[in-house]
Amino acid sequence: MPFDLRRAQSTRPGLLGSVIVVVGALFVVLAILVAVKASLLFDLDNYVARSTFGFSEGHDGFVSVLETMEWVFSSATSLVALALAAAFAWWRRERRIAVWIVIATAVESLGNPLLKLLFKRDRPQWPYPLHEIGGYAFPSGHSAGAGMFFTVAILLTIVLTGRGWRRRMLIAFWVVFGLAIAISRIYLGVHYLSDVVGGLAFGSFVALAAWALLMGDAARHPHQLATATGTGKKRVAVIVNPIKVGDIDVFKDRVNVVAAREGWNEPRWWETTIEDPGKGQAHQALESGVDLIIAAGGDGTVRVVCDEVARTGVSVGILPHGTGNLLARNLGIPLNVKDALDTAFAGQDRAVDLATYSSDAAPDTVFLVMAGLGMDAAIMTGADDQLKSKVGWLAYFVSGVKSARFPATRLQISVDDGEFVKYRARTVVIGNVGFLQGAIPLLPDAQVDDGLLDVVVIAPKRLLGWLAIIVRVLGRQRRTNAKLGRMTGHKVVIRAEKPTPMQLDGDAIGEGTEITAEVQPGVLLIRVPLAPGPRV
Repeated sequence: MPFDLRRAQSTRPGLLGSVIVVVGALFVVLAILVAVKASLLFDLDNYVARSTFGFSEGHDGFVSVLETMEWVFSSATSLVALALAAAFAWWRRERRIAVWIVIATAVESLGNPLLKLLFKRDRPQWPYPLHEIGGYAFPSGHSAGAGMFFTVAILLTIVLTGRGWRRRMLIAFWVVFGLAIAISRIYLGVHYLSDVVGGLAFGSFVALAAWALLMGDAARHPHQLATATGTGKKRVAVIVNPIKVGDIDVFKDRVNVVAAREGWNEPRWWETTIEDPGKGQAHQALESGVDLIIAAGGDGTVRVVCDEVARTGVSVGILPHGTGNLLARNLGIPLNVKDALDTAFAGQDRAVDLATYSSDAAPDTVFLVMAGLGMDAAIMTGADDQLKSKVGWLAYFVSGVKSARFPATRLQISVDDGEFVKYRARTVVIGNVGFLQGAIPLLPDAQVDDGLLDVVVIAPKRLLGWLAIIVRVLGRQRRTNAKLGRMTGHKVVIRAEKPTPMQLDGDAIGEGTEITAEVQPGVLLIRVPLAPGPRV
């Protein structure tokens, strides 16, 4: 997971500053009301305190949970967690992030006790307290620590993950978790509502203000040369699979906006058809003299476009709209359209390998991701299209369970024109990249630009044999045996004794008995995210 500070830059200018002002103003207003002992705040605090205390008083188990939360999420726990986060950033040579965490933590840890001494606000008083605790109440130390910790966690989540459901889920988790810790202080009867809101505001303000001061100028912008490609005239073509994209007009508007923002000319558009999935369109785009061709679709669309564009010096941008999107995943290209557009128009070119492919199951072509025969092809064939539209790549998992008893096939494999070696395997995969969906390292040593093809032969004898294989794959074990064999080379030939299902970049292509694949090193330019700049 690379740190990318550009991810923390909002598309709305001044958003961070506005949030800092709002959070800071909230704390200041609460502090003034507490200092002057405003009756409105006093009445609200007491009403909430009585209501929450009355609920907790009759639920001993609930109180035990609250006391456990107090112990687990104490100030010491937050300090240890933040220290580990700073150490991780330092180890990753993100020194400025590490310094930000340390300074923000120090300011919150020292500032909160000083504020308590300044306001000297007593805690709620009860005839029979649920929990005994000393010290002053405003602002809540647990809440300030939670505000600090979870604001740091949210910012780190943003710089470590791209836009999408995973980032949203993580941010929602941090927010809910932080609020739960703060609210627990009210239900435990040791703080007023204003104490915990003030604590959250103080801790969050410190983290955000320190970020603005220390990290505001640290975002890494694209270097001018990184966006230059082709003739430099910034002419772009977009080849789109209308079945995958959906609302073409909305999609075109989004692409046009980003193209204009990044200084590219208005895009030229071509749509794929069933009869021509991208080859003719890519040829026409090249004939028109474009500097960049963007392929919007699944791995199949990308493969056909790249086949035509290879060796031309024109770069290909990828807007993933398929179920697998394995090439994008392996190249670190974001899967959401907004970030993928930023990469296509303002990324950098990477020379990657292409593999030629010939078999008796389909016309000669190429692949960028993986080719194979056996069970993996049966999984592709068995994946339900309607299920794929609903749950995405998880449909392949369902198909995989159904195909677990796919019979072994007798076959022979030759690498780099060497002698054929006999196998009895459930599936054989030739990979130009190494990772499947879910970051499963099927071919852990495979690199898209190493000039080699990686091969894995999977041959469990029984259904339970899959467990050992799964452990070895997930553990990235490289040893070879009869159940899971690995090999690498420039050319791979596979011969099966009978017609066997075959797949190409995730698309089932029918049954055949022979495959020949040969790598073509560095013949294709793909737009990928900018590599992190110098670390401070």
